[in-house]
Amino acid sequence: MPARLAVTRLVHSRHEASVPALPRLRQVALVLPVNVSWGAVLAQGVADYFREHESWDFTTSPPTMAEAEEVALIPYSLKGWASQGAIAVINDAAEARAARRLGFPVVCVNGNVRNPGLPRVMPDYYVGGQVAAEHLLDRGSQRLAYCGLKGPWYSAERKRGFVDRAKQAKVTCEVFDLPPNTDLRASWQQRRHAVATWLKTLQTPIAILAVHDYRARVLIDECLRLGWDVPLDVAVLGMDNDLTACEFCQPTLSSVARAAWKIGYEAARMLHHLMDGRSVPVADIRVPPSGVVARRSTDTITVEDPHVRAAVHFMRDHLHEVFGLERVLEHLDVSRRLLHERFQHWLGHPPYEYLCSLRVERAKQLLSIPNRVKMRKIAAECGFSSAARMRLVFQRTTGMTPLEYHRLQGIVAASKSPQKKTRKAT
Repeated sequence: MPARLAVTRLVHSRHEASVPALPRLRQVALVLPVNVSWGAVLAQGVADYFREHESWDFTTSPPTMAEAEEVALIPYSLKGWASQGAIAVINDAAEARAARRLGFPVVCVNGNVRNPGLPRVMPDYYVGGQVAAEHLLDRGSQRLAYCGLKGPWYSAERKRGFVDRAKQAKVTCEVFDLPPNTDLRASWQQRRHAVATWLKTLQTPIAILAVHDYRARVLIDECLRLGWDVPLDVAVLGMDNDLTACEFCQPTLSSVARAAWKIGYEAARMLHHLMDGRSVPVADIRVPPSGVVARRSTDTITVEDPHVRAAVHFMRDHLHEVFGLERVLEHLDVSRRLLHERFQHWLGHPPYEYLCSLRVERAKQLLSIPNRVKMRKIAAECGFSSAARMRLVFQRTTGMTPLEYHRLQGIVAASKSPQKKTRKAT
């Protein structure tokens, strides 16, 4: 028996010697939140980049030994780990310091900290705030409000973009920043109290942007508790387009969509360059949002002109049908010139352009549904005469094709980043 075992080991050793050794995969950590949908989409962007370039061995959200946590969302757990690099969400200055001391490159993908001292690819929060304001202004809103958080830099940037656009449009804008919750034992009702108190100070009708989708859901709940109609009394808009928060909400929540796939793809490119000892941009790479996914929470029109209101309601009620401006005019019994002047005055767009924007918004909502890419069916549901017509109007309105927009939501894509000033890997 011992002799047979010895022979077996010898055969194995000879066989192994004849097989060329596989190249060792680079060890990379993805330290991302697992409780929000954009985290998974961002990880998909990272994975897609390396399918096109080289193989990595990924560890996602490395486990921690802390009893109070099931998953580590912080870089502390990477200390002493044999890694070549990481892509991480950095929550505060202490985590940024810990990430800088790890001994391998870390790419940050969020904006909680203004200056983390790390190479970074992140959402353009300022532009996101402007896009949100534009969406609400397009609905004739003359009173805007922002509900944010004290502390996180991304909240301040979203607020700045939102307020700047409101000032440009010469409309009023209220601002409320919730203080950080320091009492971990506080009940859910206690945490909502500050929001309810602030809402009671507002004059309706009003349109509110929340710093993120979960805060927007709290706003909707509190508005309904106060007996206000959403969206007729209060239109509510969220940020990040988390499908769990937005679709499982009554009414469904409109939201500014974070281009998470592209952020992940560009972060992977940056980390790849750092691990190869190449240069990367000194300044943050800021990725603008992919647009607003409009749902019921902002499906309103707050203008005094009865012809404009009637025209918009007709357009929305019949959006799934193929029709042009002539049918709207027949319904209103008003001249084309008069309707054009009133739309331009109240909404800043001629009526046909506004109708096209409604169809594109509906297409965006359908294109945000995972794996739904039957363009002909989507075009029909949005009132386009054909998929080709939808592609033409969509590209003219957004600067991208429907398929490109769909890919930005996290399915498949490819992108190029401009050349910028660079920093060397350390």
